[in-house]
Amino acid sequence: MHFSFPTKRRSAEATLSTPPSRAPRWRWPLFPRPLRFAALSIAAVALVVAAAGLTLEITKREIGALPLDAAEAASVTVLDRENRLLRAFTTKDGRWRLPLDVSEVDPRYLAMLMAYEDKRYYEHSGIDILAFMRAGYLLARHGQILSGGSTLTMQVARLLEGKHERTGAGKLRQIARALQLEEQLSKQEILRLYLRLAPFGGNIEGVRAASLAYFGKEPRHLSAGEAALLVALPQSPERRRPDRNSEAARHARDRVLDRAVEEGVLPKSEADRAKNERIPKQRLEVLKLAPHLSESEVAAHPAKLIHHLTLDRDIQAAVEKLAAEQTKLLGPKLSAAVLVVDHATGEVLAHVGSAGYLDSDRLGAIDMTDAIRSPGSTLKPFIYGLAFEQGIAHPETLIEDRPTRFGTYTPENFDEDFHGTVTIREALGNSLNVPAVKVLAAVGPGRLLGRFRRSGITPALPANAQPSLAVALGGLGMTLKDLAALYAGLARGGEPIALSWLRDEPKPATHPKKRRKLLSPVASWYVTDILKGAPPPPNVKGGAIAYKTGTSYGYRDAWAVGYDGRHVVAVWVGRPDGASTPGLMGRLSAAPILFDTFTRISERRTAFRSAPSGVMKASGSELPQPLKRFRESGDDAIATGPFLDPPVLISFPPDRSELDMEEREAEPLILKAEGGVLPLTWLIDGNPVTSDPFRREITWQPEGRGFSKLTVIDAKGRVDRVTVRLR
Repeated sequence: MHFSFPTKRRSAEATLSTPPSRAPRWRWPLFPRPLRFAALSIAAVALVVAAAGLTLEITKREIGALPLDAAEAASVTVLDRENRLLRAFTTKDGRWRLPLDVSEVDPRYLAMLMAYEDKRYYEHSGIDILAFMRAGYLLARHGQILSGGSTLTMQVARLLEGKHERTGAGKLRQIARALQLEEQLSKQEILRLYLRLAPFGGNIEGVRAASLAYFGKEPRHLSAGEAALLVALPQSPERRRPDRNSEAARHARDRVLDRAVEEGVLPKSEADRAKNERIPKQRLEVLKLAPHLSESEVAAHPAKLIHHLTLDRDIQAAVEKLAAEQTKLLGPKLSAAVLVVDHATGEVLAHVGSAGYLDSDRLGAIDMTDAIRSPGSTLKPFIYGLAFEQGIAHPETLIEDRPTRFGTYTPENFDEDFHGTVTIREALGNSLNVPAVKVLAAVGPGRLLGRFRRSGITPALPANAQPSLAVALGGLGMTLKDLAALYAGLARGGEPIALSWLRDEPKPATHPKKRRKLLSPVASWYVTDILKGAPPPPNVKGGAIAYKTGTSYGYRDAWAVGYDGRHVVAVWVGRPDGASTPGLMGRLSAAPILFDTFTRISERRTAFRSAPSGVMKASGSELPQPLKRFRESGDDAIATGPFLDPPVLISFPPDRSELDMEEREAEPLILKAEGGVLPLTWLIDGNPVTSDPFRREITWQPEGRGFSKLTVIDAKGRVDRVTVRLR
């Protein structure tokens, strides 16, 4: 269209003196060119608005309800105890779309977004008429699109639809959707949809996924330059992808920074510094911490989008790295598993299922925290704990480490040597096998496994098999989680607790009422006092951690489990396929990982529990006669002569002791005698007890609470009596 302009103006007199021959005609030259363009723009916008108003109801009926279901298809995320990301999974169509709230984004990003995309966002109702007028004016004046009229609401409408139609009908559809959004959702809810759905190149959608993929950080920690880049990318996500076209990304970011200065969002000095920030040249890997636990929880609860775990991301990352590094040093095909537990609450702080989830040579996809393996010598502390509890041993009690046969079973020490007379402290601290089997023969393997079961742990035995003395050296199956739970109970003074790793579920009770403790507080303290002095691995200072190692038969599994006053760490090292690895031992392979893990939890150790009432701190010579030397089965058969015929004594329960019947449930008491000449006769409150007179222990089921007098008489008429209180 062409317009002509007059070369000179007619005088007012001439205009007034010459009557018009026809009605005057309105002509463009009466307005300057800029106003003409403005008028055209306003008219065009008015026509669009009028058309939208006339057809809006028809369009709404055509497009139907808002497709909000599309926005719900977010990535499943797994969060740690402080809501930090541990693991994320793509949506079904392979996109990274992480949930995000407006409050979780850096305020400068939101300010720049509004300044650049929609500065009247909180004022309009989905359509910014002034922005349309400005866009129309610039289009008419320059002949090309220099400014868009789309609001953030319209952009969200387009993202929900999944298509960008540049036709008039497509724009009208966006307007109708935008009005629908404003009618049904708040401004914060619409903004939340934008933060989740905005495209950032490739399969990245949403500000959080983009911030993690390009900067490796959560969007609440963005710098000014990073925030500006994320504002710029959705306008042309593929052309401006920083990992493919860093210069285009830089120019787009700088334009956003310039606009931020114009709108007063940033001072010019800060914008200039932001322009010097590096543009990322590649995408980062999305976090994949705790892969085994994350995948198992997602599989167990497929309907949940967000899974809250008790893990600590910093500890988890540090222990995963440690397990991978240390296992590579140990040899090929070896894997490792580590659990870190807060034994005050039972919460799992780190769960490492293998030395590398994607390491196929080490079968890294197998979660070895749940694998049933032989625990080696790691159960010995509980064997001695039962002996302490039953009053038949003390840490300073002497025991013989000599060749011994139990029927057809002849245990040997790991070093294939025997050490003669040692204390129980030395036997447990140095993990001697023969003394442990002797003590287990006295307390009974069935009783040991019964304690485990009542504390929530069920060991694995072959079908129809009964527990045997081989249990002392690992002759059953347990998982790393089982051992962590058992040692957590030991660290708690004998009070068992279930492990938990789901933060949004009720915490388990320590143990139901009337449930028997794993060990008594006194026995637990004795065991802890011994394990604190266990020889540490080479180049490590001991004393701050109570720990025990174990090596299964054939060098298949190496274990180390330990605790301080707050945490339990359990470590397994071996081959997931169960193959033997010569030289693999708990003290040299698993214990270094254990001690290093404690260092990564905290440089300082938490103090142990103080000694409970009833602890007997005495040297061997100061112990009562029955506790000076451990009496083994068969001692009576060889006890001949006047000097080997000691008087009969009741070794358990001790005189004037108190027994908590509520903790013992309906389990009978075991009464034990030492010395004397068989047969023995037992009396309870003066009444004979039916029992095998040629055994030194009997079972007694008390009928109620109160005081009772226990009496034992040997074949020579010698008598010993104790009084106990049942409460």
